[in-house]
Amino acid sequence: MAEIKLSEMRDLTRIERIGAHSHIRGLGLDSALEARSSSEGMVGQTSARKAAGVIVKMVQEGKIAGRAVLLAGQPGTGKTAIAMGMAKSLGQETPFAMLAGSELFSLEMSKTEALMQAFRKSIGVRIKEETEVIEGEVVEIQIDRPAVAGAASKTGKLTLKTTEMETVYDLGAKMIEALGKEKVQSGDVIAIDKESGKITKLGRSFSRSRDYDAMGPQTKFVQCPDGELQKRKEVVHCVTLHEIDVINSRTQGFLALFTGDTGEIRAEVRDQIDTKVAEWREEGKAEIIPGVLFIDEVHMLDIECFSFLNRALENDMAPILVVATNRGITSIRGTNYRSPHGIPIDFLDRLLIISTQPYTWDDIRKILDIRCQEEDVEMSEEAKVFLTKVGEDISLRYAINLITSSALACLKRKGTIVELEDVKRVYELFYDVKRSTQYLMEYQNQYMFSEVPAGEGYEDDANAMVL
Repeated sequence: MAEIKLSEMRDLTRIERIGAHSHIRGLGLDSALEARSSSEGMVGQTSARKAAGVIVKMVQEGKIAGRAVLLAGQPGTGKTAIAMGMAKSLGQETPFAMLAGSELFSLEMSKTEALMQAFRKSIGVRIKEETEVIEGEVVEIQIDRPAVAGAASKTGKLTLKTTEMETVYDLGAKMIEALGKEKVQSGDVIAIDKESGKITKLGRSFSRSRDYDAMGPQTKFVQCPDGELQKRKEVVHCVTLHEIDVINSRTQGFLALFTGDTGEIRAEVRDQIDTKVAEWREEGKAEIIPGVLFIDEVHMLDIECFSFLNRALENDMAPILVVATNRGITSIRGTNYRSPHGIPIDFLDRLLIISTQPYTWDDIRKILDIRCQEEDVEMSEEAKVFLTKVGEDISLRYAINLITSSALACLKRKGTIVELEDVKRVYELFYDVKRSTQYLMEYQNQYMFSEVPAGEGYEDDANAMVL
């Protein structure tokens, strides 16, 4: 009998790409906000992570608005990783908007408008409303189809029950169509919104758990609802102020949310929305969720942007602003003045500064172990020691970049474990900044438009032109 080979099937429903910070799951803090040495993808930087944990706690309580935090440190010390950890720790409901300082100069709108939109994206509104729903277990669905096609619309009856009562409802053509779309059958527990007619399938009743011998993993069993069929339920919607702005600023504004073509939004529209949201807050219909706005490469902002941020942070509904930079004392963009981190002194005075320190040998080793696991690369001990030395002497980013390259070199020789020879091979193939700079210094006069000191290289240039 011929052996049947089954081809491997890949699940294409979810495509996950491995990014620079895809291994980050949180800040790695315990309940007392103490940083664990290695947890949730975070390694080292204990004091910086503890400080970030305090900021997260402040955001979650939502009592303080308009505070700003600066993450300052050398390149490759985990500033963006800490910001990503903060985003994961805050959860899905708290808005977290990310922006690079250089983005503001490439958008088709003014810099202040782009910053205002980023601020509004970072402020959430939890809107509460009460709706009438019919919730029960489906006992029977009867659909009467006309004998002659097109003679009349379909009609039917739906029998729903709870633990205390049972009722029969007449169905029209639209409700029959909605039940068909949701594939509702006898034994399902459903909820029907009375205003919109939307049907939500909550799951299968526990009483029908033995109906079939085999069921899919997505089958969910729920208890039969108790009490009356018709109930009043509180529905909560979470949106950002920017989403409300876009929807109200133009006809079919919700389509602009998907295309990204929001354009500039007039101040009058925002004022009206702020007034309406304030009314909802007084009536108890809405609740403001101040989120976090993270601006990376903050030194790229100019003096106009910093002046705008100074004013925007004084607003009652301002989010927590987290900015990051790897610059030392440098010029403030748009001026001739120099300042720490390229940030004006008056704005620096508003910031709580969190400093990140260079990673130790042990920290680099742990980070490389996590990245190998994340990228699904099996590496020998010698190769890891060599990569750790590269990370300490040259840069952590360069060492991380060599992991996948080494895995490909290993695959080329049909190996399963990345050895030291594979890492050394790609180390020779791809230059780091130091070796590249050294190469440039040696062959500088052979490059176009190179700045060669007077008296050097002119004879070579002249000979080249004669040839």
